[in-house]
Amino acid sequence: MTDRIASLGMYDHLEQHAANDRLWSAIAAVLRERGVADVPARLDRTRDVHAIWRDPALLFGQACGYPLIADPTLDLQVIAFPIYAGRESGSVIVARADDPRRAVAAFRDSRAAINDRQSNTGMNLFRATIAPFAGQGAFFAEVLETGAHRASIVAVGMGKVDLAAIDSVTYAAIARFEPALVTGLKIVAPSPASPSLPFVTAAGTDAETVAALQSALDHVAADPDLAAVRETLLLAGIIPAEPDALAPISTLEAEAVRAGYRTLR
Repeated sequence: MTDRIASLGMYDHLEQHAANDRLWSAIAAVLRERGVADVPARLDRTRDVHAIWRDPALLFGQACGYPLIADPTLDLQVIAFPIYAGRESGSVIVARADDPRRAVAAFRDSRAAINDRQSNTGMNLFRATIAPFAGQGAFFAEVLETGAHRASIVAVGMGKVDLAAIDSVTYAAIARFEPALVTGLKIVAPSPASPSLPFVTAAGTDAETVAALQSALDHVAADPDLAAVRETLLLAGIIPAEPDALAPISTLEAEAVRAGYRTLR
């Protein structure tokens, strides 16, 4: 049994499991052809992605960009960035459709939901959206941490909160596979644009394996036999990682801090 790990847990709605499994099988086949040892046969769905990111046996995964710039203890190599069909990378700010407020600034003193304080799409981009209106104090009366974008959608729909920032790819998947969850919602505004969630490997992964991973990603992005898989995953392409690709995430954080809005509150 291999000790190495593969995960695609960031965008893995139940209705996307089979597509992610096929995507990984195709990646794994290329890796084996390139001589990579101990390639896992299956994706790991047994652990939280935060634990998987910290496992030195991680061969392939997908990570949120904000922890990569904000947490110096998270030791990962960025391999490439996915491009998602028809979706500018970022978040959508959502409220209930029957809420009369039409602009983000009108939600002062309301209740907000975030999935995780370390989330780029759920927190950092939300903070960047609110910062121009917040001033030096709290903008929201309450900020509820839900643990997941789907849970934030449910919290808005049930009236537990008034506003939330939802990852745009996650929102598109839920709108497709669980439309009832979003029929009562409206998009108030988009967040600022941001790099997509990068594909990563453990910092200790050797250069030959990284090159094989990049080759495998090039293959699955273009293979016509995987067109239906890519469509299910909303995956339009994969681009190489540039050294400063995550810089826009840091810039948005810095701008919020300069505006006096260090913490989403």
